[in-house]
Amino acid sequence: MAENASNLVIEAAELKKIFRDFWRRPKVRAVDGISFEVRRGEVFGLLGPNGSGKSTTIKMILGLLHPSGGRLRVLDQSPRHVKTKARVGYLPEHSYLYPYLTSEETLDFYGKLFDLNGRERDKRIEQLLEMIGLQHARHRMVGEFSKGMARRIGLAQALINDPDLVVLDEPTSGLDPIGCRQVKDLIVTLAKRGKTVLMSSHLLADVEDVCDRIAILYNGKIHAMGPIRELLQEKGRSRIALPELSPDSVARVLALLRKEFGSEPELDHPQLDLEKFFLDVVEKARRGAQAEAPKKVSVASYLTGEDRLQQLATAPAPAKNAEPEIPAPPPKPAPETDAKLSRLVKK
Repeated sequence: MAENASNLVIEAAELKKIFRDFWRRPKVRAVDGISFEVRRGEVFGLLGPNGSGKSTTIKMILGLLHPSGGRLRVLDQSPRHVKTKARVGYLPEHSYLYPYLTSEETLDFYGKLFDLNGRERDKRIEQLLEMIGLQHARHRMVGEFSKGMARRIGLAQALINDPDLVVLDEPTSGLDPIGCRQVKDLIVTLAKRGKTVLMSSHLLADVEDVCDRIAILYNGKIHAMGPIRELLQEKGRSRIALPELSPDSVARVLALLRKEFGSEPELDHPQLDLEKFFLDVVEKARRGAQAEAPKKVSVASYLTGEDRLQQLATAPAPAKNAEPEIPAPPPKPAPETDAKLSRLVKK
């Protein structure tokens, strides 16, 4: 069944890119007749070793390179069309940011490039800084950022125009495991909102976590493509998950399977994903640190006077027959101070 044209964000058919030398002779066939489609709301992974044609394909999708042959449509238009570019967000492998601009100024600059009005820019800047966790560094210069922080601000600038297509080249490069998890969660959220994400990464575990479909390139050609779960599934084997069994029960189950299938079954224990295990350990440590830390007055309670009201409510009431406390009289001024005051009054 043919794909609905309105549902296609990227459509490539026999796409080619040949780099030529000074005399126009073919030098490198970087992309050699690839065909693929990326649908709306999908996370599509473009994978391959260095020199396989991934970057060249991405540059053609962005309109930075012109194809040597084939057909390429992005958002149902030519990728070189200005209106197409306005609906695309791009995070390159290496973010080129102005080091003397702050986070807020950087996002404001890119917002102006997309001709966003002041109110809309301020709203999106606030949302993006909160999303990437850099509200505390909004007034710090980007040149002082670590690689991970610079990566976060680069991701924010790729989303400043609320694009329909987001192209991410190594989006988790330089991030710690917690930052990687946040970026991957963001990618999944973008897809749920109907955005289309084209992602290229050498970190295959990240691709496996977020991508719906992938294409693997080598030497300019696609050698495997499809839903990632189907490609990774071992259809010739089955796995049964059982609760913890006693040694006798395990022996009986293995004997039954051996008798039924005539081969020795494999027995192992399921393993957690290292990233999930790491995040669980960090989360438990964080909760333990919070439980051991002394109670602090929250900003909200300070602003609302909650703690002060609690203190007044729990303070002991004064005794009924207690004498009212008479405030002490103010101290008399020293003689020299009194003389100075008298002279000022006479003036």
